[in-house]
Amino acid sequence: MKFAILPFCALLLASPARADWKPIEKIETYAVSGQSAEQLYLSIGEKGPVVGAAGSGRRVIAHTFFKLTWQRDYQPQGSACVLTSARPKLTITYTLPKPAGKLDPALHARWDRFAAGLIAHEKVHGAGIVDMVEKIVAFSTGLTAENDPGCKKVRAELTAYLDQLSKAQRQGSRDFDRKEFGQDGNMLKLIAAFLGGG
Repeated sequence: MKFAILPFCALLLASPARADWKPIEKIETYAVSGQSAEQLYLSIGEKGPVVGAAGSGRRVIAHTFFKLTWQRDYQPQGSACVLTSARPKLTITYTLPKPAGKLDPALHARWDRFAAGLIAHEKVHGAGIVDMVEKIVAFSTGLTAENDPGCKKVRAELTAYLDQLSKAQRQGSRDFDRKEFGQDGNMLKLIAAFLGGG
């Protein structure tokens, strides 16, 4: 699953549900060029990640992508099936802009403030993904279906829950971006401050 997030504040915190697993977070960058805030921002528009369907994608300032795989242990118990454990492997990758050349000190300081705001925004999307995975773990572990020797009922119930949860996560991500990029939103303020020298 891939989630595109336009221009991006919460750090991932340890939680009891995550006691035996931990997300892997990576940051990838793409190079932008310019010797002014305006030039750098234009370069972002030209080189930012393309998201969306092939041929109709749009460029964004930053992007959050995740890869999720599972180790699940389905155990027949008499005529029932029990999902005794569900261990996720979650890798979250944030793609962010990075100046290719050296910036003068004043512009460098503006860029650092801008970049900090971008990653803070993206971390919220990352936290939403982690929350989704924690809910899947909580729902999965111990999931039982009677008269299910082939574990088909358990798998079907899990699949239906995953679909519902995935849709909710994507909607939450879209709602967050809509607020952040809406009137008086944090991201619009961040971009305005970067371009205006604030």
